[in-house]
Amino acid sequence: MSTNPLSSARTHESFYSFWGAESGTNTLGDVLVNQTSDGVDLNQVWAEFATTLELYNQQRTALAALISYQTTRQIDAVPQAVAGAQFEIASEFGVPQGHRVPKDILSLAYDFEDFDQATRFTWKYLRDADSRQVGAVHNSILEGANRATTTAVLERLFDPTQSQSPEGNTIYGLYNGDGMFIPPYLGTEFDPDTDTHYLTTGSAVLDPSDVETLLTKVSSKGFSAESGRKLLILANPIEAKMIATFRAGEPGADGVEAHFDFIPSSAAPPRLVTEQIIGDQAPGEWNGLSILGSYGDAYVIQSAFIPKGYVAVVASAGPGAEGNPVGFRVHAVPEYQGLRLIPGTDQRYPLISSYYAIGYGTGVRHRGGAAVLQVTTNAAYAKPTFPK
Repeated sequence: MSTNPLSSARTHESFYSFWGAESGTNTLGDVLVNQTSDGVDLNQVWAEFATTLELYNQQRTALAALISYQTTRQIDAVPQAVAGAQFEIASEFGVPQGHRVPKDILSLAYDFEDFDQATRFTWKYLRDADSRQVGAVHNSILEGANRATTTAVLERLFDPTQSQSPEGNTIYGLYNGDGMFIPPYLGTEFDPDTDTHYLTTGSAVLDPSDVETLLTKVSSKGFSAESGRKLLILANPIEAKMIATFRAGEPGADGVEAHFDFIPSSAAPPRLVTEQIIGDQAPGEWNGLSILGSYGDAYVIQSAFIPKGYVAVVASAGPGAEGNPVGFRVHAVPEYQGLRLIPGTDQRYPLISSYYAIGYGTGVRHRGGAAVLQVTTNAAYAKPTFPK
C-alpha cells in the first residue's frame, strides 16, 4: 500500500546500469558470467529480484501497520485529545471567544537511523551456484528487513524511555507519569504525575482485571470506537490462552470477577457449547490479522511477535492510519525511502557486489492511544527484550 515504510518510488532501471563503466583495471570480477549452473540467465534472476523487492515494498507486517503511521517529518504537532473545539451560544450583540491552539497539541519527535547489509558473490560462485542458492540470500535480506522494521515499531510501543532524535528533539513513549499534561475526556481528568500506561500485574498470573485495566486506560482517554478506532488486545500465545479462559462473573487469582466473556472468533475450531452468544461474534480476520476472539469491545490477537509475559491494548484507526499510536519515520526524499538495492564497486553486475539499505525511526504519536502490561511480581515495569 502507499503508506508502506518499505516502499520506493524508483524502479530498478533508475537504480542501476547493468553494464556500467567499461574502463579501469580488469580483475577476475570482470569475467562475464551470464548464467547460473542450472542454466538460468542472470539477467532473469536479477529481474526476479527487482520484482520481489517491489512486491515486498508493497507489503508491511500487518501487526505493525495497525499500530503505526508513516511520516516523513522530524517532529509532529499531534493532538492528544479526541474532542474538538467547543462552540458557545451566540449572542445578538457579543462576539464569540477566539479559539487558540489547545494544550493537548504536543510536539512529538521521531528517531531516524540508516541501516545497510552487503551481499557479495564471486563470479566462480555464480558460475556454479544454483539460482535458488542465490535467491536464498536475497530472501534472507527481505526477511531481515521485515523483522527489523516490525520490531522497531513494537519496541517503541513497549519502551517508556525518553530519548533524543538526531535533530535534538524529545522522543516520547506512552504516558508515563512524567508530568506532561493529559487532556481530560468527558469530564474525567487525569493526574499527569501518576497516570502511567506502563503497568504490571503485581503477581505471576494474568487476571481479567489486569486486561480490563488496560482497556480502561485507553478508552477513558477517548481512544475507542467513538473516535473511529478499534481496541486490540495483543498477546503472546501463552497470555492469549489465559485470556481465552476469562468468563464473566468468575474471579481471577486476585479475587476480582471478570466483567466480560472471552468469545472465540468465527475462525475458531469446532467446539461443543451450551451457551448462547448474544451480540456479534468477532470475525476470523481483521485487516490481515487472524483474530483469536473478543473480550468486551476488543479483538484478541495472538501473535508470537509479542514478547512472552507482556500484553498490550492498542487503539487502532486502521492500517497505516494517522490515528495510530506509533509514528514510523522515513526519509523526506522519496528516493531514500524504503528498502533500496545499491550496486557495489563492480557495476557490470550489481548482483556480484550489492548493498541493501534502509532508513527509518519511530516515536509515539498518541501517548494515550495504547497501554502495556508486564506479567511480573515486581511493582516496577521493565521493557521487554526483542530478538534481533
